[in-house]
Amino acid sequence: MKTEISIKNYKHSFSLGNKISRLVWSIVYLCLFRPFSSRLFKYWRVFILKIFKADIQWSSHVYSSVKIWAPWNLKLGKYSTLGPFVDCYNQGKIEIGDNTVISQKSYMCASSHDISDPLNNLILKPIKIKDQVWIAANSFIGPGITIGTGAVVGATSSVFSNIEEWSVVRGNPAQFVKKRILRGNEK
Repeated sequence: MKTEISIKNYKHSFSLGNKISRLVWSIVYLCLFRPFSSRLFKYWRVFILKIFKADIQWSSHVYSSVKIWAPWNLKLGKYSTLGPFVDCYNQGKIEIGDNTVISQKSYMCASSHDISDPLNNLILKPIKIKDQVWIAANSFIGPGITIGTGAVVGATSSVFSNIEEWSVVRGNPAQFVKKRILRGNEK
């Protein structure tokens, strides 16, 4: 069976309002967010994100080099951090809990394409990263993933399936290594 794929008639689901909002965000990001890299401007960056409807706490820390596709699709909990050069490709929603660290150069992608559709249409798949999680440097978190409370994703890992709470995973694809046990909680 031979079927032809042609993306000539590809249709995305983003409204004109969404496109204008992203254009305005891009300009504000370049002029009022990215240049303010000092820790002194931590609250300024949170303020800018709040203006663009990000659900973000004042205690959160977002480095100026972080790339956020759509702030209105970002939720960042208390005392959580988006490290240097993190990329939030959040066409779909990305929800990050409290006391969570997304380390430098990590990439979160909350969308994909329907490969069974000849038009390859976009599918939005939210990412949920719960409380007390550590995503180590240069990791990839794929569309539709949930990472459970207390989990650790090792550096350079690629996560394509859900991670159970208090688990340590690493590799490509990420594989279970052990349970995370905090000192003082051993039994």
